Amino acid sequence: MFFVASKNMHKSILRLTFIAGSVSVLALVPAHAQWLKYPTAGVPQTADGKPNLTAPAPKDADGKPDFSGIWLSNNINCRNQNQNPDSLVCGSELPFGKEGFNMGVSLTGGLPYQPWLAALVKERTANKGKDDPHIICLPDNFLRDYSLPHLVKFVQTRGLLVMLDELNAGYRQIFTDGRPLPEDPNPSWQGYSSAKWDGDVLVVKSAGFRDDLWIDNAGSLITSSAKVEERIRRLDYGHLDVQVTVDDPKAYTKPWTVTLHQRLALNTELVDEICLEDQKDSPHLK
Repeated sequence: MFFVASKNMHKSILRLTFIAGSVSVLALVPAHAQWLKYPTAGVPQTADGKPNLTAPAPKDADGKPDFSGIWLSNNINCRNQNQNPDSLVCGSELPFGKEGFNMGVSLTGGLPYQPWLAALVKERTANKGKDDPHIICLPDNFLRDYSLPHLVKFVQTRGLLVMLDELNAGYRQIFTDGRPLPEDPNPSWQGYSSAKWDGDVLVVKSAGFRDDLWIDNAGSLITSSAKVEERIRRLDYGHLDVQVTVDDPKAYTKPWTVTLHQRLALNTELVDEICLEDQKDSPHLK
């Protein structure tokens, strides 16, 4: 399988792609202009002056939980490396969420694949994901974004929650202004998302996806028939849970639900991470 390292916290940012045991350097970007260590404003502190990540979740102007911040997977596997509690890196890399490797890792028996998809995932695993759209720098669906080793910035304003993915300057819009989902949408990488509040939980419904959107390294996918519901809850200042339910009868025998745990990243910012810049992997994947 492949792995993309997002950043280290030193003088430069080294982008690496590991594919079937090979290593390709994509870009070396000076970090001095990236605000990698700029202090996050307004962070609650413990008595000894450390960030208090279990302090109450902040509220927006309407009294609802404010999801604004920079988030990273908190259900991780550091692969025998210690995680830095401040920068969150595992060694020199940002952590890869377990669901990024296998979305059904927490489910007894795994994801309930339709037979054709079970065979396809087996094939994709055997060929080390050579057809993965991520490898050739195509966009990642938001289900996958929650577990990739890249920061995602949430910007919450009245009527809209925006998710900014540092990889390839991607974005997703979740409308909270009451609009219905489009009836005949143009199929999209991120689909179309509309949300309503259920107490302190934002319930997001999404549809209108393209076919064959990879949601993990194993090659699991969603199709154009998928309907996705997220229940997003900010547990406290530093932790966010996203309970995801996927109903995609074309790909799965029944709906399935997983919870993707997120951790707030402090004193950092998104970096300019354009996968296509100096990308040399594609010719070797044929």
